[in-house]
Amino acid sequence: MPKHINYMDMMFIFICLCLWSLNGVFVADAVKSESVTEGESVSLNSRFTQIHRDEEIEWKFGDVLIASVMNNKSMFYDESAEGRFRDRLKLDHQTGSLTIINSRTTDSGLYTVSSSERDTINTINLTVYARLPVPVISRNSSLNSSSSSSCSLVCSAVNVSHVTLSWFKGNSVFSSIRVSDLSSRSDLLLHLECVDDSYSCVLNNPIRIQTQHLNNTQLCHTCAAEESIHCCGFTEAVIRLALSGLVGVATVAVLVYDIRSRSLQQKKSVQKYPSNSD
Repeated sequence: MPKHINYMDMMFIFICLCLWSLNGVFVADAVKSESVTEGESVSLNSRFTQIHRDEEIEWKFGDVLIASVMNNKSMFYDESAEGRFRDRLKLDHQTGSLTIINSRTTDSGLYTVSSSERDTINTINLTVYARLPVPVISRNSSLNSSSSSSCSLVCSAVNVSHVTLSWFKGNSVFSSIRVSDLSSRSDLLLHLECVDDSYSCVLNNPIRIQTQHLNNTQLCHTCAAEESIHCCGFTEAVIRLALSGLVGVATVAVLVYDIRSRSLQQKKSVQKYPSNSD
């Protein structure tokens, strides 16, 4: 055996490997993606239009064989993959496509289908999302309401993962957080001076969405009430200020007139009835 391999030898080995990969056992296609909500059924396409006679189709979850079909006879390996697919798999005898019934979040992963007669292997990355709860809006009890005039609300969701929790005002995102790992409770705070019915809390993943609208006026004072108290309109505020000034000036004028009238009346009384001390 030679001690060194020259450049030409390396190129020859590389070309041989490429030819073998093209004409060997299989050629793997790009990974496809499928998404579903738990509890729903999902069909994984084999991409075969018709199974040939004596052709065997095999499905694997990761590296574990879970089902096969040959001569219109299906085989399910219930004890494989820790028995997680027991009585939940169906095979199409014509195309070899696999259907998972009553899907679970633990079904997420890579599925591969291969043929005993064909070179192509189809790989599917399945993601099973948990069902989304409706988010709950409540008053933030952790803050002392007497210490601040602002309104503090919290939107919460329990037992969620791979979701986004957001506060919306109309169709615009006000604030949001991303929850990647499973969390027993996820909270998103909202601090405002006042609220109205245009605010809502939204919980969503790539395939589902749940919305809770803020329509309970008992949680916080509404902006309409805030406006009536603080006179939010600039023009209205100027008019009221001017009126207040006029009323003040008129009041002072009346007081001055009354004082002068009393003073004149007192002088006339003194002149009409002079003192007898003289």
